[in-house]
Amino acid sequence: MDLTQIFNTTNPVIGVVHLLPLPTSPRWGGSLTAVIERAEQEATALAAGGVDGIIVENFFDAPFTKEKVDPVVISAMTLIVDRIKNLVVVPVGINLLRNDAVGAMAIASTINAQFIRVNVLTGIMATDQGLIEGNAHELLRYRRQLDADVAILADVLVKHARPLGTPNLTTAVQDTIERGLADGVILSGWATGSPPSLEDLELATAAAQGTPVFIGSGADWDNIGKLMTAADGVIVASSLKRNGKISEPVDPIRVAQFVEAAKEVSLSKEKTKSQQPLKLRS
Repeated sequence: MDLTQIFNTTNPVIGVVHLLPLPTSPRWGGSLTAVIERAEQEATALAAGGVDGIIVENFFDAPFTKEKVDPVVISAMTLIVDRIKNLVVVPVGINLLRNDAVGAMAIASTINAQFIRVNVLTGIMATDQGLIEGNAHELLRYRRQLDADVAILADVLVKHARPLGTPNLTTAVQDTIERGLADGVILSGWATGSPPSLEDLELATAAAQGTPVFIGSGADWDNIGKLMTAADGVIVASSLKRNGKISEPVDPIRVAQFVEAAKEVSLSKEKTKSQQPLKLRS
């Protein structure tokens, strides 16, 4: 995965638009116009704050279906993401919760979104939706069928879940890349707002051997400087909201502060690379 080609940087900050409840979800409010307006406001705030990409999630549809979502959710997501793509200039991606990767790929290929996030690409995870099985075989074949130029960012040992058995993190990362053919991997803490440890990020990066590793949860202004030393990018949501509360709208001032902190680490990493001596072939 060429991060520079997609995000125009080697260390992207990807902000999240959490959609208000969509039709058929338990908390659906009855107005798609209200959902669209909130989504457009948040996407604009993220772009104005300097993020390198935006990912759109049906976050407030909980409790989620295990795999395939209702067709009306696909329709609503397609409309909303297309509106956002025409509103901002940064790359836009899709996460169709809980694990409708094929649906996300269908939306992305239709409106030319650049990437999707998949919670469970390989293996089996025990979740509050039940057992979720990875569907890499179906998703990769479907992408090939559609001839879609859509990158797949896959969670490894995803949050709000426990693996069946006790897989080694290194093995899980390698399987996700080598057997699941993920273009990038995501490492989170145990729950929303919980960050991965620096040690786990370092293990994941070593196991990925050049495949991009993203921080998937819990990043904030205080810890991003440390976490980004061991990661290639970050997906961030909660800490960009007003007062840091997940239910609040995106705060463009908090976005700008977070992006500035993350970019300082990126510049430091680039400077370190440029100062390393050239290795000549014998």
